[in-house]
Amino acid sequence: MSETTREPHELSAAQIQEILPHRYPFLLVDRILDYVPGEMAIGRKCVSNNEMQFLGHFPGYPVMPGVLLIEAMAQVGAVAMLSLPENKGKLAFFGGIKNARFKRQVVPGDVVEITTEITNTRGPLGTGKGTCKVDGKVVARAEITFALSDPDTQA
Repeated sequence: MSETTREPHELSAAQIQEILPHRYPFLLVDRILDYVPGEMAIGRKCVSNNEMQFLGHFPGYPVMPGVLLIEAMAQVGAVAMLSLPENKGKLAFFGGIKNARFKRQVVPGDVVEITTEITNTRGPLGTGKGTCKVDGKVVARAEITFALSDPDTQA
């Protein structure tokens, strides 16, 4: 089957948690809609105002903070990287952001499509470009730096 006609690879929240156990309970992706190991992933987040991640950021003003949009991009990228067979069981760490741009606020009721493309890897380090869209319109973009590590090397 050619790459253009392949079936999407989907993952449930439980399957994402198996790949990213170190992010629980702060997993910000409800579903992976598609991914290509080591190259890209597309996730979805249905934003609600009763999630513990959002309660303390802006009391009385329900909005998903930009830092959590960036973390969601990083988690989607981590799924792409950690789905490579040689990275199975490793941990992905968010290393930094560059050129973050926010177009509009993300509020409860929004369904965010998060795409992260891996642009460069060198050993355990890598970069990716993330985009968040609501109703097909870009709400946030950023370049993300990450690092992979074996769990037994953590202090």
